[in-house]
Amino acid sequence: MKALITGASSGIGREIAKYLDSKGYETILVARRVDRLKELQESLKNKSEIYSLDVSNQKDVEKLIDITKDDKNIEILINNAGFGLFGDFDETPLDRELEMIDVNIKAVHILTKEFLIRFKKQNKGYILNVASSAGFLAGPYLSTYYATKNYVLRLTEAINEELRVFSKNVHISALCPGPVDTEFNKVAKGTFNTKPLTPEYVAKYAVDQMFKNKMIIIPGRMLRLGKFFMRFVPERTLLKFIYSYQKNKTKNN
Repeated sequence: MKALITGASSGIGREIAKYLDSKGYETILVARRVDRLKELQESLKNKSEIYSLDVSNQKDVEKLIDITKDDKNIEILINNAGFGLFGDFDETPLDRELEMIDVNIKAVHILTKEFLIRFKKQNKGYILNVASSAGFLAGPYLSTYYATKNYVLRLTEAINEELRVFSKNVHISALCPGPVDTEFNKVAKGTFNTKPLTPEYVAKYAVDQMFKNKMIIIPGRMLRLGKFFMRFVPERTLLKFIYSYQKNKTKNN
């Protein structure tokens, strides 16, 4: 049994790798930072492979597909690589936003399609696409990131329904956490203004729910309640709240 994990060098991806390793899975770990990958590899009990690849580059995504094309033991794909960028839409760098779209959408789309085809042929497999609670909303001051996570969530939901009708042994889920204590805000140039969940908790919760075939995985009771009550709040009110919430993340920068 093997699991392929992108964005495995830190945060949720790293902790998912550790948790799956504890459950007896071999792992294929993908990220840009080879030193972090080696450090993670050395901490795992089961066999692992590491590949220093940048999934913002389609050629690297295609290389990953080629590397793994003959491996029939891969049963899990974790599309975890992703990042955000704070700022007014007219001020954030276009090249960085396009890179975000390549990582958060394009790589996820390509790998989901590739491994869905493989898993359906094998008649078994799990895909976990790491989206975000941002996928439920529009996100002023974090607009491109929210839009990419909306894409991931809706794509996953659509495929989930296709699989419900046509396949019993292949499953796809979307992980939609709120704030998690990872490197996200450092990369996006913001700060937390609410207490984040730990990546260890989110990883374990996500994997356990994935194995229960949960379509949308929301760690944290308060976030699940918030998602429920959000349906009763006018769209304009939500937009105003999200703007203020995200704007405050930059107060220390």
